[in-house]
Amino acid sequence: MTDADPSPPPLDAHAAQRWQSLLARRALKEGAPWLHEEVGSRMAQRLAWIKKQPMNWVNWRAASSGAAVHSAVGKQYPNSDAFLAPAGVESARAAPLLIANQGMVQSLISKLQGQSKRMLRPVEDSTAQMVWANMALHTEPDPAATVKEWHRMLAVDGFLMFSCLGPDTALELRQVFDKEGWSPAAHPLTDMHDWGDLLVGTGFAEPVMDMERIVLGFSSAERALQELRGVGRNLHPARFSGLRGRIWKNQLLKALNGLKNSQGQIELTFEVIYGHAFKPAPRLKVSAESAISMRDMRAMLASHKPRT
Repeated sequence: MTDADPSPPPLDAHAAQRWQSLLARRALKEGAPWLHEEVGSRMAQRLAWIKKQPMNWVNWRAASSGAAVHSAVGKQYPNSDAFLAPAGVESARAAPLLIANQGMVQSLISKLQGQSKRMLRPVEDSTAQMVWANMALHTEPDPAATVKEWHRMLAVDGFLMFSCLGPDTALELRQVFDKEGWSPAAHPLTDMHDWGDLLVGTGFAEPVMDMERIVLGFSSAERALQELRGVGRNLHPARFSGLRGRIWKNQLLKALNGLKNSQGQIELTFEVIYGHAFKPAPRLKVSAESAISMRDMRAMLASHKPRT
């Protein structure tokens, strides 16, 4: 993002939706990508820093988040109800679409070993005490709408935990494409500070943003590309629009194999962003005549209670 354009970089919305659907189906059959499970495991460890014990929580895009991750969060909060949002905004908001995705929902419950039996209904406004969103935000075609949806679902003093990929992800691959003069290797990814600004602009409070780099080594270009295909797709609106040929693929493999270090490994960087924020009590706008809903009034009256 830039000062002139405060919104996250655009993605090809149709391609993003196709990828999310493909990733969810693949995760139900084969499990979530290794990197998703690893990042989710690291994020789950951060729950120990939070004193609040939510009585319910939402797993956003639960299939691709990872079954092991879901289990880890469930063990952290064994007395909490878990709700699943297997298809993102739509399934969290609308019952008809949840029913339309019933086959996926049932497969997901089976995959998660029945830990979320009480989730088969939309998440109502201001009822969730935690939203858990592992490795999803960077592929959301409308991330601002997604963040608003998280805010809608959360109760006052409820909190958000999310992770996503940052701008230095696959930096080595991007540099190869730039050097060869090819179209962009991947869609642009948003910086953690800009995600923090979006959270605040949506109404979240006390955002805490963190970042780490995970460097993976691969013995061959083919193995590196296999891992990248499992983690994501190029959703750049200006990506190459046709089918690449065998000659181009051989050029790509040669260029990537040229990146091998002294140990014969191709190293790829994955920048991982972690975000955490609370939903504060709504502020009453002061005017000559002001109106406030009963729900917001109750939240404001309860806001004097210290957060634990």
